[in-house]
Amino acid sequence: MIQYMLLFSRQGKVRLQKWYSPLSLKEKKKIMRELIATILTRKSKMCNFLEYRETKVVYKRYASLYFCCAVETSDNELLSLEVIHRYVELLDKYFGSVCELDIIFNFEKAYFMLDELLIGGEICETSKKSVLKAIAAQDMLQEESENPRASMSLLEEMGLA
Repeated sequence: MIQYMLLFSRQGKVRLQKWYSPLSLKEKKKIMRELIATILTRKSKMCNFLEYRETKVVYKRYASLYFCCAVETSDNELLSLEVIHRYVELLDKYFGSVCELDIIFNFEKAYFMLDELLIGGEICETSKKSVLKAIAAQDMLQEESENPRASMSLLEEMGLA
């Protein structure tokens, strides 16, 4: 089971964090500070897996962002790496070629995609099409709520208004 997932930049700025195990705010900050410092100081040729406390940390760098998740010691690291890769593929498919600015300005979409992919630290949906379909439906709902006149004219056309 995934304990938490972090996205951070090469400068160490956290761009997204999702916690699947209950920890205090102080403990979360300490974990983030220590992990980010450890990962950023590692050389690019080093292994992407490391032992941290009672977890295994799996990370991967894509462009200027590091995607990092902590899993239980009994979990498969390669499966965790595949979850990270699947998430990056989803982000790429939705944003075109995802970059740090996409995550900064559309963080709610990034969180929604992560929530569609993982529930409670376990992979929920493996189909990229299903996740992207759910995101498209959410985008439609958001557009309708921002433009109530469009939905009202639809109701009028159907004779329900």
